[in-house]
Amino acid sequence: MKKIIFILLIGSFSLVAYIVPKQMFYTVPKSWPKPKYDFSKNPLTAEKIELGRALFYDPILSIDNTISCTSCHSQFTAFTHVDHPLSHGIEGKMGTRNSPALINLAWHSLYMWDGAINHLDMQSLAPITHPDEMGSTLEGVMRKLQKSPVYRKLFYKAYGDSTITGQYTLQALSQFMLTLVSSNSKYDSVMAKKAKFTLQEENGYKLFQKNCSSCHTEPLFSDYQFKNNGLPVDPLLKDYGRMKLTKNPQDSLKFKVPTLRNIEFSYPYMHDGRFKRLSDVLTHYAMGIQHSNTLAPELQKPVVLNSVEREELIAFLKTLTDKTFLFNPKFSYPKEVLTK
Repeated sequence: MKKIIFILLIGSFSLVAYIVPKQMFYTVPKSWPKPKYDFSKNPLTAEKIELGRALFYDPILSIDNTISCTSCHSQFTAFTHVDHPLSHGIEGKMGTRNSPALINLAWHSLYMWDGAINHLDMQSLAPITHPDEMGSTLEGVMRKLQKSPVYRKLFYKAYGDSTITGQYTLQALSQFMLTLVSSNSKYDSVMAKKAKFTLQEENGYKLFQKNCSSCHTEPLFSDYQFKNNGLPVDPLLKDYGRMKLTKNPQDSLKFKVPTLRNIEFSYPYMHDGRFKRLSDVLTHYAMGIQHSNTLAPELQKPVVLNSVEREELIAFLKTLTDKTFLFNPKFSYPKEVLTK
């Protein structure tokens, strides 16, 4: 078979992948670690990504056709939501946590704030079946998709089979989410020696390396571990994090460390969306940390910054904004498919 070269655009970088005849090979940004996701078990193709993108934006996944993945994961806000602290679902129901930003998911090994899902291919099943989110069943979604001429065509293109299955649906959603790679911020340009920080940003970077980098490790800006960052328990939600899943007291108040990439646009912050501004987050680490037996070792001492240092650190954090990611048409609503 003829080898075809496929160009995958992530941000403004051209990443070359080869298709034989359709398969795409995931290209890792230079100097990044190897992804955790096993692509051999769900090989990327342009057709599967197209299908996953359509499913991601289609409210057909919810029981009443009102909620799509993008209802809580909007591209322009780094694939999270900003209009309320907690996720909202069908019939105006409210969830118990803020939606995580969907960025660089191939490098995760566990998903959700508490690590309840251990594989990206199963991640979408959680919101689809949660009664306060999409409130549906995988069987119910399959029945609706099977009735759609558009989806029968898309599944045939992707899998050579117009029979729609739950496995194909979940894997296609994974395929699209795997393409949500953010690696083209000013920070990345500086690291590639194609740009320079301002003096304020440079000072902020030094502050970041001193105070933040042990948890928000470069270049992904998270170590993806579960840590207690000293947040007092919300008296209404009473969310103790990973302990709810593991039943281990040592996991009390531990939540997954989020990435700081595109943090300027992914507010509100923390697992329950309690902070609206980056300055609120810095105030927490300066004077709001609640000590307990499971508090992260890195936070045993408060992170106290003066007003100039706070501005410098925030200036650096804004260099992690990747506008080519936020406005990449390859990640946007697929009107060419869903409006047919």
